[in-house]
Amino acid sequence: MSSSQKLILDKLTSILSETDNSKAAELLKLVEGAGRTFIGGAGRSLLVSRFFAMRLVHAGYNVSMIGEVVTPAIKAGDLLLLVSGSGGTETLLPFVKKAKSVGAKLVVVSMKKTSAMADVADLVIQVGNDNSFPLTKGMPMGSQFELSTLVFLEAAIADLIEAKGLTEEGMRAIHANLE
Repeated sequence: MSSSQKLILDKLTSILSETDNSKAAELLKLVEGAGRTFIGGAGRSLLVSRFFAMRLVHAGYNVSMIGEVVTPAIKAGDLLLLVSGSGGTETLLPFVKKAKSVGAKLVVVSMKKTSAMADVADLVIQVGNDNSFPLTKGMPMGSQFELSTLVFLEAAIADLIEAKGLTEEGMRAIHANLE
């Protein structure tokens, strides 16, 4: 293992050990109870959110990515999940306002416990804690948050797969075949 790989794995292990893993079950309960789930983020957080959205689709849920031209209108009973390190990403705040105005629930995955988004969220998943993300040479510009969030959400999917008894074959049958 290279020294860079060890640095990354050690940092992610540290951050995830500081994360309240019971929030994964709360998230999955909200997904289960939602009519539809809308997911988004910005920048690299958007990429992480796409991983989670794809896995939920593989598990049989009705999921849309916000901002796509084919995304339907959000309604009461739906769920909006946003991944935002700061919890205040300006381009995402209008989505928060719209979701709350129609009665949808909001989940924010962030490195901040309090923020513009977190303050109105139904569930805040703080990855790490307020001191988990110092500048770290070798992990620039948000890498710590994004990679930790990816692992947290992928583990939540693993829990979902186990709880629902989903199989690799069943999930592959739902996987995109127009690639």
